Amino acid sequence: MPDTSSPGGTLLGLTGADIGTIMAALAMLAVLVAIYAASTVRDPMAKRVKALNERREQLKAGIAASTSKRRTKIVHQNDTTDRMRDLMKNLKVLQDDQLKQVQIKLAQAGIRSKDWAVAVIFARMVLPVVMGGGAALAIYVFDMFPTYGDMSKFGMFAGALLGGYKAPDIYIENKVSKRSAEIRKGVPDALDLLVICAEAGLTVDAAFSRVARELGNAYPELGEEFHLTSIELSFQPERRLAFENLAQRVRLEQLKGVVTTMIQTEKYGTPLASALRVLSAEFRHERMMRAEEKAARLPAIMTVPLILFILPTLFVVILGPAACSISKAF
Repeated sequence: MPDTSSPGGTLLGLTGADIGTIMAALAMLAVLVAIYAASTVRDPMAKRVKALNERREQLKAGIAASTSKRRTKIVHQNDTTDRMRDLMKNLKVLQDDQLKQVQIKLAQAGIRSKDWAVAVIFARMVLPVVMGGGAALAIYVFDMFPTYGDMSKFGMFAGALLGGYKAPDIYIENKVSKRSAEIRKGVPDALDLLVICAEAGLTVDAAFSRVARELGNAYPELGEEFHLTSIELSFQPERRLAFENLAQRVRLEQLKGVVTTMIQTEKYGTPLASALRVLSAEFRHERMMRAEEKAARLPAIMTVPLILFILPTLFVVILGPAACSISKAF
């Protein structure tokens, strides 16, 4: 490892002053981005309304299309993804079940376009080659890490290959987790509104549409899903399919329980309001338990920051003047 503490020490050709300048520039850029993000107010529903309108048109076109050729024209609209699809079919690496699984993951992440599923599978195939090839050139051809051993170099190369293959899945999984957490927060409130709508005499699709409008600003992800469900309830040949699509688009056990309740009430004619009221009470109790669990973990989480950052500063403030007085006395 090069010595960067001496005046002539460098790291990858950069002196200590250069590294400090770069870090200061990055810090200033981060501050500017944070100020821009805080001062810019964006409409959270504009993009979602556009996606819902596109979904409505797709459902209309899917019902109106009578031949498989016209349906294929509806599905395949992106020339770039069509080229990717043709290339992977020629290489025999594109499978229908794999494509369906990726489409479900993308729907759970809030990405509606099915063309992105082909792009994700293509990225799985291309990124390991690109990142692995770049790592091989940097490590073995240009010898950018001469002090590293053979096992360390091979570990970096293998990590680049594995990272290139798993990067799309990690990105999608992160988006799915964040979106599921945001939807989980609004499920009890949505069930309460559904109970009110059911007791007021609204139909199921009208109730979902009204709840979507009411929750659009507070919980935009959940409002989007409910609005999409209300659209599918109007176009799907069976209402059960719309509820099953909702459970498939959201990776959340709570919402799957709601969907099961909705399907059972549609099938057997049981009272919807009473069943949803029981589910809402259970979900609120579960949300309170999660909050209490986080509060109980807080003292253990705060122990390390308290020892590392707060206590040393406190000792300096309290004992500093006394130490200065003692040193002057001696």
